[in-house]
Amino acid sequence: MATINRTLPLAGGEQAVKPSSTRTRILYGLTILSVLGLVLTLYMSLVWVGADTTQGNVQRIFYTHVSTFSGAAVAFALTVIGGILYLRTRNTKWDTLALAGVEVGFTLSLITTATGSIWSRPTWNTWWTWDPRLTSITIMVLTYAAYLMLRAGIESGEKRRAIASVYGILAMGTVIFTFIVIRIRPDTIHPAVIGTESASAQGGFAMSSSMITTLAVASTVWTVFITPALVWWRIRLENLKEHAERLRIQTLES
Repeated sequence: MATINRTLPLAGGEQAVKPSSTRTRILYGLTILSVLGLVLTLYMSLVWVGADTTQGNVQRIFYTHVSTFSGAAVAFALTVIGGILYLRTRNTKWDTLALAGVEVGFTLSLITTATGSIWSRPTWNTWWTWDPRLTSITIMVLTYAAYLMLRAGIESGEKRRAIASVYGILAMGTVIFTFIVIRIRPDTIHPAVIGTESASAQGGFAMSSSMITTLAVASTVWTVFITPALVWWRIRLENLKEHAERLRIQTLES
């Protein structure tokens, strides 16, 4: 993820790394853009765009609901990339990328689920229903929660990284299914904001030009700026954690 300066010899021929100042400035810039983009997105979704004529103001939550799912999908895709590259190279930096992708994607998935529940209460008159889309996203969230539990339950570092890499690659199937289920199941009541929806869908709305613009901006901010920034910060945190642990071990052994 970054150009590095070699600083500390480690067991097994590895070395600790220190982020370059250039990469740090890029990360800070990306973080600033993420914050500004989030402010812009909130302004557009809560103030600039008009309320839906049928659903009223509750429809505004869809810009966050849809965009955070898109961000989660990007994070989980990074997990797949990290898993594949780790299995090919056995370089631990790719496993760190995979782990960061899962943790960020899992968090964004929880936001997606929570905002969807808030929307469904006034629209469907219930906080939750076992609709195919809601069931699939529940399975997706639990699948990635199990990923984190699996990592915590394996002591051997190399074995843990290998198994987690395979698991993270296969888990992407739940993300794909969650995306397509409302387009292939005729009995789902979840509306499709983009694309064809089932005849049973409840709570759909016609997208005006301002709604399309707002959704496009929100999705861009969450997928291009916020998610990569969160993943990058999580990688830095993991690297610092591992570096501190190695220093602790070396101190105890000296």
